[in-house]
Amino acid sequence: MMTFILFLVAVAGLLAVMRNESGARSAIGVMVVTGLLSLFFASGLLALILFIGAAITAAAGLPGFRQSWLTPRVFAMFKKVAPKVSDTEKVALEAGTVNWDGELFTGRPDWHNLLINRNTGLSEKEQAFVDNQCTQAISMCNSWDVAVERADLPEELWDFLKKEKFFGMIIPEEYGGLHFSAKAQTAVLQKLAGNEMLMISVGVPNSLGPGELLVKYGTEEQKNHYLPRLADGREIPCFGLTGPRAGSDATSLPDTGIVCKGEFEGKEVLGLRLNFEKRWITLAPIATVVGLAFRMFDPDGLLGDTKDYGITCALIPRNTKGMEIGRRHCPIGTPFMNGPIKGNDVFIPLDYIIGGQEMAGQGWRMLVECLSVGRCITLPSGAAGTAAYAVGTAGGFTRIRRQFNTPVADMEGVQEPLARIAAQTYIAQSAVNQTANMIDKGEKPAVPSAILKYHLTEMQRAVLTDAMDVHGGKTVTLGPRNYLGIGFSGAAVSITVEGANIMTRSLMIFGQGAIRCHPYVLKELAAKDNDDIDAFDDAFFSHAGLIFGNAARAFTQALGIGKADVPFDHHARKYAQGVARFSAAFGLCADAAMTTLGSELKMRELISARLGDVLANLYLASMVLKNWHESQPVDGERDLMEYSMALLLYRAENAMDEFLQNLPNRPVALALRAITMPLGRRWDKPHDDLSRKLARAISTDSPVREKLLAGAWTTAGEGKGAVENPVAQYNGLLKDYDKAEQLYRKATKAYAKGQLPMEALHPEERFEAALEADIFTKEEADFMRQYEATVLEMLTVDDFPFDEFARNKDTLIDHNPA
Repeated sequence: MMTFILFLVAVAGLLAVMRNESGARSAIGVMVVTGLLSLFFASGLLALILFIGAAITAAAGLPGFRQSWLTPRVFAMFKKVAPKVSDTEKVALEAGTVNWDGELFTGRPDWHNLLINRNTGLSEKEQAFVDNQCTQAISMCNSWDVAVERADLPEELWDFLKKEKFFGMIIPEEYGGLHFSAKAQTAVLQKLAGNEMLMISVGVPNSLGPGELLVKYGTEEQKNHYLPRLADGREIPCFGLTGPRAGSDATSLPDTGIVCKGEFEGKEVLGLRLNFEKRWITLAPIATVVGLAFRMFDPDGLLGDTKDYGITCALIPRNTKGMEIGRRHCPIGTPFMNGPIKGNDVFIPLDYIIGGQEMAGQGWRMLVECLSVGRCITLPSGAAGTAAYAVGTAGGFTRIRRQFNTPVADMEGVQEPLARIAAQTYIAQSAVNQTANMIDKGEKPAVPSAILKYHLTEMQRAVLTDAMDVHGGKTVTLGPRNYLGIGFSGAAVSITVEGANIMTRSLMIFGQGAIRCHPYVLKELAAKDNDDIDAFDDAFFSHAGLIFGNAARAFTQALGIGKADVPFDHHARKYAQGVARFSAAFGLCADAAMTTLGSELKMRELISARLGDVLANLYLASMVLKNWHESQPVDGERDLMEYSMALLLYRAENAMDEFLQNLPNRPVALALRAITMPLGRRWDKPHDDLSRKLARAISTDSPVREKLLAGAWTTAGEGKGAVENPVAQYNGLLKDYDKAEQLYRKATKAYAKGQLPMEALHPEERFEAALEADIFTKEEADFMRQYEATVLEMLTVDDFPFDEFARNKDTLIDHNPA
């Protein structure tokens, strides 16, 4: 009995040492002390085992011993198996910063580092712009009008966008721009997301493009000339990166710039002869200045000894001789301005290079550094704004749409997708707002940008699918009254651009994070490259301590022992502890994958994708927790937070389970499962009770609905060119819903009793009959006439003349000749 007790003491002591990563000396101390106690009071065999363990730990763990025999052998082996990092990958890995994503890799995230920078919201100037200029801009857009009738924004809207400097949000005030914070940029784009074409037209010039590149890298002459003109819309920019043979693999672009002499403004100067073919370039058809990425070569050595400079970026005016520009692509769903650009022997002087000649060859670094911020803002903000728009329309429609004498929002089959819409909107808003706040604090979140780009655009697609489903026939019939169909069909654009989602999930999130965010891997690779055995010894054995620590933390926390201490209220605490537990399990699994697969991990994209899914769901869950912690919760928001957190942790656990099912090294996979899931899976999908609560919350005039719609366009259209706002119309109907529902029931009950004529089948007929029978007062009848007229307008779909859709009228068939 005493032997068993001492064995448990030894195990508990070692687990405590491992959890705290206290080091080899502490582990040796535990084994020696328990070994001596066992020797005197229990089993000599247990004592022997503990003493041997202490000796092995000393030989492998104490620096003075291991450096003489173990470290050189491990270092030699590491050099053979460590993956080779290309120069292109190094640039990507070095770009951006590591913050909370790095904490999640440690297995014991320090929540103080997440919560220390509170999101204080927008400045008065920024909030006024969102409330006024953004509201005016979105009120001038009807999806059918801009996508089908015009295939463009209205001219008065373009003029308004230029006048109010929508294209200069990132440009400093000294150059005439607005110089908005990242939080303000995301708020603007969320507000404009009710119309995809408008959001993209404003978002792209403020994301990856000439404006940001000039601000960060341009020469003073370039800044002074272009930035004021970009800020006030005199110049419309586009950026040519992708082409027929270079899409996701942008570094393989075949477009060239050859250093040569040529004529410019009547003089012979040193410059570049460009040959290029670009496509999918947003704003290209109307752009006045083109940012261009190309490979720069100097075969004749006109600039020096360097022959291949690498990727370079330049600015080229639209009217430059030899450039073909102006044709359009037709993006699915939303034909925003997008088109090809070609150039044949286009000559430009060297000072067209962004940043001047000294920035030749720095294009890839420039693009990666800008992309890490831009991808966090434009498409994720659009996704969050679109989701809020779906909350407003789907929630409103399902409440006023009645079938079987009841609102369809009260049917459980409809409540399930409504709840998903609400939760994914909450997650998306939390993620973009909190990550934008990190950017404003100086972070350049490379890995979170990939997380937000992939997961939020996928949520956008899922939310729109659910919204379309609950609308039924209302939104599958296109026309001016359809406020979802065009955006739904255009969701594929966000999935594909700025890094295709398949590539982002399978290659970037974990593939970049495993090296960039891991506490020690980058240090180990640097030590290998520098042949620094001392630096390797420190990094490698610290890494080993992390592995043991994560194993102990994952195992004990999975058993409910030693739960993480988290700074959240009792409603959120268990979810934060779940994030901490999965952080330890994720860190352990990540190390196991890198160790067992080595350089092969790059090719095992499904393994990488599932680990990326774990990391991403933990990141999104952390953003929801931070949002809950910092904001003042409204009535019903707890249900929203709990549904969102349960969903994210369920997804994280599911991704980990799939990773363990598919890890090629089965003994390691079984051991990992025993450590990380000793009691099996612990997180279920959100409960049906939460679904019912959330569905009701977004389909009634509730604080939750109001909070989710806080950043959306909710006011009625006003002024010249204003269009109807369906969200405002639904909000008005929901404010009067309780009164209307009582009168619906009164009329239905009277009809069932035979107090109304049996042929009074339409609601309007029953209201009139109820007034004549003194069942309704005149005020009640007047109210229901107006209410039902608005309801019918919201339920109505468009129809067109027979020949409306034929572009070529000569092809029409007369199916009913006289």
